[in-house]
Amino acid sequence: MDPAAVNWLAVALAALSAFLIGGLWYSPIAFGRAWMAENGFTEEDLAGKVGLIFGGAFVLAFIIAANLAFFLGAEPGVAWGATAGALAGIGWVACAMGVTYLFERKSMKLFAINAGYHALTFTLMGTILGAM
Repeated sequence: MDPAAVNWLAVALAALSAFLIGGLWYSPIAFGRAWMAENGFTEEDLAGKVGLIFGGAFVLAFIIAANLAFFLGAEPGVAWGATAGALAGIGWVACAMGVTYLFERKSMKLFAINAGYHALTFTLMGTILGAM
């Protein structure tokens, strides 16, 4: 697909949506405390390099959204965008994480938190890309 055919505003909004969902998902309001406990993190562990981590997370979310936009093609529509996002988030990302988590012997709780985040954000990114 021609990069000029990509709706870069939609890509930026999709990346922003993943970034914002992550802020809520990993906050104390949702799964933040459980995520910290499963990783053995303290508040002090998470205090350093916040700008680098958040900046890097946004750049990576932008790359993910751009890749998804290229995968969806020109004018995908909301239904295909959401479907493709869900299939990518669940069928590729969550399953690949699952393989890694099995070998690393990480908990199912941590897997559910992290894979659930990606399944949701990929679906939402696909929906945004399809709608715009």
